[in-house]
Amino acid sequence: MANICVIGSSSMDLVVTSSKRPGAGETVLGESFKTVPGGKGANQAVAAARLGASVSMIGRVGDDHFGEAILNNFRANQVSVDYVEPVTDMESGTAHIVLAEGDNSIVVVKAANDEVTPAYIDQAVQAITAADMVLIQQEIPEETVEHVSRICAEHGVPLLLNPAPARPVKDEVIENAAYITPNQHEAAIMFGEGRVSEALRRYPNKLFITEGSSGVRYFDGQEEVVIPSYKVEAVDTTGAGDTFNAAFAVALAEGKPIADSVRFANRAASLSVMKFGAQGGMPTRQEVEENL
Repeated sequence: MANICVIGSSSMDLVVTSSKRPGAGETVLGESFKTVPGGKGANQAVAAARLGASVSMIGRVGDDHFGEAILNNFRANQVSVDYVEPVTDMESGTAHIVLAEGDNSIVVVKAANDEVTPAYIDQAVQAITAADMVLIQQEIPEETVEHVSRICAEHGVPLLLNPAPARPVKDEVIENAAYITPNQHEAAIMFGEGRVSEALRRYPNKLFITEGSSGVRYFDGQEEVVIPSYKVEAVDTTGAGDTFNAAFAVALAEGKPIADSVRFANRAASLSVMKFGAQGGMPTRQEVEENL
């Protein structure tokens, strides 16, 4: 069983479904509203646990009813919350999601997630150093991501950086990470427009660019490789990238070859979009293996 440590955000997703996405100054009628647990870190932790990994989450929630619901959801999905501490007198993070026209638009309010500080990470070093793989994203402070990258490099723990939401990433973090998984937009911000192929060659078997329905692109040391995605009827694409990252991390931590790990992750991500909610469609290990 792979031992996965996820460091990142936990939030409550407030999800509106509509046939049309409103423009500036426009009001449209929605079709439904739901609250479901989310946050990139939490999504990846839940996805990894469903895929059979032993998962520890490092993060913060508020001391509100959303925070308690988030903790209960972790427990229900067999994710350890030993390092998920409520922040006094602060709200939990929220994500405000509009599902319309076959895609999603999201506004994130970080709130308690901004308290995932380097000092807080230092209290959880034991979970990091015991992991087979550490996952981290960018809904927490930039200095925390940098600090975690140094800890992982110092202790020889592979770090998978999912650089979302998009922002520039320091060379030190890129060098310290074992795997980096931007989408096309994030890759352009990290490496510059028109320089993605150059970046792929600079980081063989390290930089993996997710291209949605086109698949995942990387450089294997000899040539660019594209592992195609699986075609499905999408209901809700929220959380597909988080499922991919979790599945990729689990497969790599189990020692699967890179190409097989990408295929495993693509299959998990494709299954995740067939149900509502970022976590609602995240598949079990059995479901992924039956559909590979």
